[in-house]
Amino acid sequence: MRDEVLADYRASIDNIDAALVHLLAERFKITQAVGRHKAAVGLPPADTEREAQQVTRLRSLAESAGLDPVFTESFLRFIVDEVIRHHRRIADDT
Repeated sequence: MRDEVLADYRASIDNIDAALVHLLAERFKITQAVGRHKAAVGLPPADTEREAQQVTRLRSLAESAGLDPVFTESFLRFIVDEVIRHHRRIADDT
């Protein structure tokens, strides 16, 4: 027996997951461009001041959206660590 309510919820989750993947892909396209620019002008791959500002901003957004700010910060840290890894690779290749 098929549970239509559950199927509808899962279809919504699948759509949201697809949107997240596309948003992350777009974000990484832009951060790749940032990495190339940083390498070209001699800036370091990481910017701890910017990262701290982003953590503060996204924790506030999470709280206002009813999302756990600790989770949000962990998720952001995961993404930023990957971005920095890409920036280092770009800088090493330059």
